[in-house]
Amino acid sequence: MSRGLLRQAAQLAIESGGCIKFDLKAWDEALHIALTGTTNRQTLENFSWLAGKHHDRPDPPLLVASTLLVPGYIGVSQVTKIARFIAENDPTIPYSLLGFHPDFFFSDLPTTSSDHAHACQQAAHDEGVQNVHIGNRHLLSRERYDFD
Repeated sequence: MSRGLLRQAAQLAIESGGCIKFDLKAWDEALHIALTGTTNRQTLENFSWLAGKHHDRPDPPLLVASTLLVPGYIGVSQVTKIARFIAENDPTIPYSLLGFHPDFFFSDLPTTSSDHAHACQQAAHDEGVQNVHIGNRHLLSRERYDFD
């Protein structure tokens, strides 16, 4: 998204009481490109820009972030790097870790396990993010697998 469009979206969110959610899919650029077909540079730059502009509205927060925990791809190492980035920008930004369900191109992967999600949540807390929660809990499995 261009900075001009982000500026407009931020103004609309401020006026309406809405939030802007950034889906931070992966920290490592090569992995991000493999998963999405595009770089994450503009997303990270826009996130930092918005985080630095609006600290005066804590409720509801203007800026929130999420990451889909894709088994075998997005685990503790990626979440650690993303969480460090969030905390460096503003540790109070809410961060949701989302359970994955196998569909479409990733139908051969397992669902996110409860252990995977909780390990990622702990990693984000350890990096200083103050408000981390697990979303899509109903999708979490009890399976055991190496997640990072």
